[in-house]
Amino acid sequence: MPSLEEVARQPLARRLARMAQTPDDYEAAIRGHDDAALSRRPEAAAWAAKEVVCHVRDNEEFVMARVRLIMAVDEPTFLGAQPDQVASIVARWAEDRQYLRQDTAAALVTFRRRRRESLDDLATLGPRDFARGGIHSVRGRMTIDDFVTQVAWHDDNHLDQIRRALEGKA
Repeated sequence: MPSLEEVARQPLARRLARMAQTPDDYEAAIRGHDDAALSRRPEAAAWAAKEVVCHVRDNEEFVMARVRLIMAVDEPTFLGAQPDQVASIVARWAEDRQYLRQDTAAALVTFRRRRRESLDDLATLGPRDFARGGIHSVRGRMTIDDFVTQVAWHDDNHLDQIRRALEGKA
């Protein structure tokens, strides 16, 4: 799997193509697995495949809200978590939103719809728009291009996580 830095060096078109392919890749990864398999955590602290799908569904909305804010406001400020806090925050999402009780197929349908909306929004942007940014309280200035990089890397990371979870590996 490529590192975040390697993904950042890829042309924008390739990163957007990765984002477009992701829903199909996730669907292929979970195809043929029953709810018990999709709900099984490989380790107590690791996520089940179902939880990963729910997470990317919710994260899509979160990230694109930031992109839309960047387009509406010059250099907005985003509150961000310290790296050591991120895991506990997303774990709380999984618990609070009861990811293990959700239907994986329905979560994937919603993710697919949100991703299509995201790509449609990004398709309206010109090169200057991708250079627009905001100030992340932890990471500093982040452009829309940076967010696209993060999403493309995030997609690969979680595809790998889904596959490992279904193989019983953390």
